Amino acid sequence: MAKMSSINKNNKRVKLSNKFYKKRKDLKAIIMNKNLTLEERFKAQQKLSNLPRNSAKIRVRNRCQITGRPHGVYRKLKISRIALRQLGLQGKIPGMVKSSW
Repeated sequence: MAKMSSINKNNKRVKLSNKFYKKRKDLKAIIMNKNLTLEERFKAQQKLSNLPRNSAKIRVRNRCQITGRPHGVYRKLKISRIALRQLGLQGKIPGMVKSSW
């Protein structure tokens, strides 16, 4: 199990990322628009840099929803490979059985 501080920190980043998503998207669109003046684009860049760093989506870490493990996490299921195996062995995932050959 991961440290609770790491899990909480990541959850905070997720909330900030969702909160500022539209604002960051709009500012990036202004910055990338070559038809606008250089001054307008520079102001948008300054506004973007004044936003919290943790509001960037790139700073969010994929973590297991069950254990908080940061590595070996399936994006679609949002759980780690180890948690997936344990749930499969307990029979909590329909259609999943332990392989043997």
